[in-house]
Amino acid sequence: MPISVRADLAELPDYVPGRKIPGAIVLSSNEVSTHAPASVLAAITDAAADVNRYPQMANDDVQAKTAAYLGQPEERVAIGAGSVALAQQVLQAMCVEGQEVVFAWRSFEAYPIITQIVGARDVRVPLTADYRHDLDAMAGAVTDDTRVLFIANPNNPTGTALRTAELERFLDRVPDHVLVVLDEAYREFATDPDVPDGLALAEGRENLAVLRTFSKAYGLAGVRVGYSVAPPAVTAAVRKVGIPFAVNRMAQAAAIAAMDAADELLARCGPVAVERERVRSALLEMGYEVPPSQANFVWLLLGDRTAAFNQHCLEQKIVVRAFVGDGARVTIGLPEENDAFLAAARTFPPPRN
Repeated sequence: MPISVRADLAELPDYVPGRKIPGAIVLSSNEVSTHAPASVLAAITDAAADVNRYPQMANDDVQAKTAAYLGQPEERVAIGAGSVALAQQVLQAMCVEGQEVVFAWRSFEAYPIITQIVGARDVRVPLTADYRHDLDAMAGAVTDDTRVLFIANPNNPTGTALRTAELERFLDRVPDHVLVVLDEAYREFATDPDVPDGLALAEGRENLAVLRTFSKAYGLAGVRVGYSVAPPAVTAAVRKVGIPFAVNRMAQAAAIAAMDAADELLARCGPVAVERERVRSALLEMGYEVPPSQANFVWLLLGDRTAAFNQHCLEQKIVVRAFVGDGARVTIGLPEENDAFLAAARTFPPPRN
């Protein structure tokens, strides 16, 4: 009898990364356009000198540094190869085959993929008419079989954000057997003071985990490192299911150096937010539908015109992230990159009446 792989993987959607085209302006992956500080690059270079040696398997130094940086007990902190890796480790730690994972849709495209990989069943809850999480519907979707509920705040790809009071009310409704995972990959770009800090919300809650990353605001997308903060029992299980040595020594060194340079790195988020509002205002004036964003990107509602818009941008050497049939997510880059995108958007043919 020939070997066979899992039949359900034939239906597993591929994770589609942002395209990279030589000579084009890349606004498809929510990366920051500015280079890492010299101190971070030096730390990476120094770590690379010992690339013939394994990194710390348990990420001890990064874990200790991150815990101190956040003011959290180290027993609550886990380090992984980006927050998406930690999201999958959470599911591996929490779910067995057939149990349920609830999340909004559309939201981060990795959620249904990692849910299927671990053998759980995804429960997708449509966004509200203004492209936000429908918290009432999500609470109503929870059953005895639900083990994990993801909330991306700000949401990817819409950029919309939940506020503190509504999220607190929701968390109070979620049964104790459900772990709520608050995915805060883009929180550093939020300018609304009422967008909550997940770590503050987690105080006193035994069923809330927070995911964050060094890929976005800290500019380390190329080395892949992130962290989770969760109740100690969850953290211990998340560490246990992680792949040994998954976070390489350059990533570990870069994360430590990035925390040391946090003031410099996070100061770059303010100008990104200013550009975000400028780009959104210009798009609204052109007649595009663009929800308010608290992330480092904007979301254009294009429906069945998404593929044509994507192609038009490519012809102008602008790479955006198209979700065909829904819309396009456009990263906020440098002012000149945003100007080039706006010029392309301005020349996209309007819909026919």
